Amino acid sequence: MKKLRNHPQSNQQENSPKTVNTDTDLCSQTDLEFKREIVKILKEFREDMNSNADTLRKELENIRRSQEKLEHSFAEMQTELGAVKTRMNNAEERISDMEDRIMEITQSGQQTGNQMKKHETNIRDLWDNINRANLCIIGIPEGVEKDKGMENIFEEIINGNFPNLKDTGFKIQEAQRAPNKLNPNRPTPRHIIIKMAKVSDKERILKAARENQNVTYKGTPIRISADFSTETLQARREWQETFKALKGKNMQPRILYPARISFKIEGEIKIFPNKQKLKEYSNTKPRLKEILKGLLETEKKGRKGKKKEKKKKRRRGRTRTEETAIREQSLK
Repeated sequence: MKKLRNHPQSNQQENSPKTVNTDTDLCSQTDLEFKREIVKILKEFREDMNSNADTLRKELENIRRSQEKLEHSFAEMQTELGAVKTRMNNAEERISDMEDRIMEITQSGQQTGNQMKKHETNIRDLWDNINRANLCIIGIPEGVEKDKGMENIFEEIINGNFPNLKDTGFKIQEAQRAPNKLNPNRPTPRHIIIKMAKVSDKERILKAARENQNVTYKGTPIRISADFSTETLQARREWQETFKALKGKNMQPRILYPARISFKIEGEIKIFPNKQKLKEYSNTKPRLKEILKGLLETEKKGRKGKKKEKKKKRRRGRTRTEETAIREQSLK
């Protein structure tokens, strides 16, 4: 323990003579020797400074080169970024042009669709106007017209079911089966189309048929109706539920020619050509809207109904081509 305590003191004693000696040496030097020593120290200091300066210059040069590389890389990145922006702008312009083109095509398609619907409506109206004087007799057995002729059969139906219309002198322009060609697989007889000379005569017969409600031919139930196009028949069928709802409220509904509906509301008779117009009007009449609730949203059902009608017509053997032939014959 004593040795450990005395050890620092011994070191201090060993070092102190050297320090004293160094200081003593400097003091004991002559002026010339002192100057030489100072010059030596300054020279060493200058060499150290020069060495440090070289090192700093090299480091600065490396930093400058690194900075130049970074600036060059940054310039390249800016160039690439500018090119990317240019491509993005070009892509946005092309996308904008494509969107405008798509909008034009969509609008053109909508206009074409509207025009097609308008043309279809016009054709349907034209066909209905051409056949406005026609009667359709359903349920007459096949072949009976070979012996008697269709005009005589029609006269028997009038005389047997509508006594009030006897001796009225109805004039018939044309009478034929529809379609012209008999399909052996058809489960029901073909319809008989009677083209009257006057529309008023057709209306009188239809009115009498509605009042009688039990029209027969030699004991066989038959039906007399107007000769409408398939589209018009479907449009008239689509009014059935609406007709029942209005009739249940005693609003005196009627299905008008060719496929319009009329009824009495607030003391006035209103007529509507389609469900869209009726829906717009019902939105202004809360009571009517409540009566027709759920009956005017039938566009999809109407399309399905058209498909079903086409299938039924195929089963009956009456194709679109045959209908066209009948129409052409009627035009003649």
